[in-house]
Amino acid sequence: MKKFICKRCIYDSTVPEIRFDKSGICNYCAQVESLINEYGTGSIIGKRKFEMISRQIKSDGVGKKYDCVVGVSGGVDSSYILHLMKERGHKPLAVHYDNTWNTAIASQNIRKITKALNVDLHTHVVNNKEIDDIYRAFLLASVPAIDVASDLALTRVLYDAAIKYKVKYVIEGHSFITEGISPPGYSYFDGRYIKDIHSIYGKRKMRTYPNMRLFRFIYYILMKRIKKIRPLWYLSYSKEKAKKELARFYDWADYGGHHLENRITAFSHSFHNYEKFSMDQRNNSLSASVRSGLLERESALEIYSERPLVEQDLIDYTLKRLGFSKAEFRIIMDSKNKKWSDYKSYKKTFEGLRPLFGILAKFELVPMSFYLKYC
Repeated sequence: MKKFICKRCIYDSTVPEIRFDKSGICNYCAQVESLINEYGTGSIIGKRKFEMISRQIKSDGVGKKYDCVVGVSGGVDSSYILHLMKERGHKPLAVHYDNTWNTAIASQNIRKITKALNVDLHTHVVNNKEIDDIYRAFLLASVPAIDVASDLALTRVLYDAAIKYKVKYVIEGHSFITEGISPPGYSYFDGRYIKDIHSIYGKRKMRTYPNMRLFRFIYYILMKRIKKIRPLWYLSYSKEKAKKELARFYDWADYGGHHLENRITAFSHSFHNYEKFSMDQRNNSLSASVRSGLLERESALEIYSERPLVEQDLIDYTLKRLGFSKAEFRIIMDSKNKKWSDYKSYKKTFEGLRPLFGILAKFELVPMSFYLKYC
């Protein structure tokens, strides 16, 4: 069957849960427009909204060593957000979840920017054999997005740091303008999902991996009322300009592309998803660039038609570290594809609590993207 491509971006009919209106515009483009209107993204209204939030963060942080925690990965978005919060007079604590797969460039970027800004760094390092066992389990489970355990772990580490240092605000560098909001079929994750896959295919106990079960998530958002703020949902933002500023001020180095600052994530996005599931998540950022006028649609389609760049020796490094022979890995790649819904998760619970999470998203106690994607 011939693929239908959105008339505005480059999402096509293979994207999970996609729909097209009478004009041939996809529901994800409509979603972005709705978010721009709601948050005032890049406008005077958005700027004023964030200034009000910024003043409240400062007010709540009076007398405290830190007024917010900022997740950092060494990537451009999180590095820029740390720069932005410090520039606006905040007292951020940088928080990093080290899954032991960082590239040297990413680690150096974190060190450079925190040192230059005189920002303290809180790092949670997971046991490398333990996290590798989780990644092995995800490969054996035959699902895409084998790296999602890191996304959930970072979320919990940020919340735990906020509680430890009595901070009410977690600041994240996500921008739906430059990244879009990934469909659930691309990268679903929650604590039950990760536990179920690991219990079936894993061998080691989770001791240092910070999984997040439902009761803990509810505790963070309802009992502790920690807010998640994404400044780039309000402000004008150019990733290319941010890279230039970071390089000029902090000797920050580019790592070659979206998500490539971490080797397991690069393996997942650039090779495993693409080869096994015919899933190329570059369409998220490429579509976002087309929507925002940074890239011509035809140019984006041309880039998308080419295979993702895979770092030299990345596949061999990953297989060796995870303990798979090439023959064993070939069996995995040839096995029947599965998806997140083939395993246990909290998805139905989240959907049942949709009205509650809708209210919580309005008050920024959960990200709006969580509400849109999971509920």
